Amino acid sequence: MKERNLVVLLCFIVGTMAGKYSRDMNDPQPSKSDGKSVEFRIAKLNQVWEKAIRMQMPPVRQAELHSDLKIQEKDELQWKKLKAEGLDENGEREAKLRRGFNVILAKYGMDGKKDTRPLESNNLKDHDVRLGDEFDDPRLDKLWNQAKTSGKFSEDEMLSLKREFQHHKDKIYEYNIVMDTVSRTEETHKNVISPLEGDIKEHELHQRHTDLKQKMRDLNQGFERLRKLSHQGFSQDQRSNFREPRVMELWEAALRANLTNDELDSLKEELRHFETKVEKHSHYAEQLELSHQKLLHVEALGDQEHIQRNQDKHRSLAEKTREMGYKMKKHLQDLTGKISQQGIHRNEL
Repeated sequence: MKERNLVVLLCFIVGTMAGKYSRDMNDPQPSKSDGKSVEFRIAKLNQVWEKAIRMQMPPVRQAELHSDLKIQEKDELQWKKLKAEGLDENGEREAKLRRGFNVILAKYGMDGKKDTRPLESNNLKDHDVRLGDEFDDPRLDKLWNQAKTSGKFSEDEMLSLKREFQHHKDKIYEYNIVMDTVSRTEETHKNVISPLEGDIKEHELHQRHTDLKQKMRDLNQGFERLRKLSHQGFSQDQRSNFREPRVMELWEAALRANLTNDELDSLKEELRHFETKVEKHSHYAEQLELSHQKLLHVEALGDQEHIQRNQDKHRSLAEKTREMGYKMKKHLQDLTGKISQQGIHRNEL
């Protein structure tokens, strides 16, 4: 009997210690003054999230916004620690965070200017959308039509190629968003009165233009890659390495970074793990969209039992999709920084 009581006591102690060091104990869910839990620890991010819910943003897009806000939250909390330690004196990281937040607002149509501010005429998408356009861009549509009629691609390869084209279309959209925010910042800069504030804005504008130039270089490299693929087809090496466009881009960036064979072998293995995350996220996003459509159908029928069951499933899928989206984007952020830093270090040697 004493031995049994001792076992029970030990289990209780271990369970208590495990709880003490769990994430929930050390990183409690933030809450409002009324005791209700909130999604993020930063007020402005919560405001964006609550607005997205009020807007009834589509579930998959809402999940994407959530993961973007999670990344923003992580970066802002890290910056606050740096600032408390006296780092980031020139405000460069703070300006980058502000740019990132503005891009999120514009990307999801939450900057208050979506319906009233047309894209500028010098944006990359400068044409009328025609019936039959696949990617809303003349150069992409031309390449895509050439690839479709070339006979060089199998059915599976055409699906892979279409993912590549869609990825490039998304990058064009992101470029246009960044360029639009730069244009509005420049307009604001003209009305600055304080010289000190003017210096800060000037530095921020310079950084934004640097970001734009890098994005344009990435777009040009991406388009050249699509052009070669469309004309030459997939090589054996491309077939055997990776399937996802983002992963292929990272691998090609690593090849351009002049890394050693050992570094490339290590990175290739990490990229395979990342590709698995990308594919899992895509799977959950597809399932979430199907779940949403089914839930709408069930709600229209009015069967409360079925509605509750589908709502529970839909809620679970939404949480899983948000979680996978955050992990994927965090890993992408880490890999991009790693390749960039290794390339800089190698070139300095």
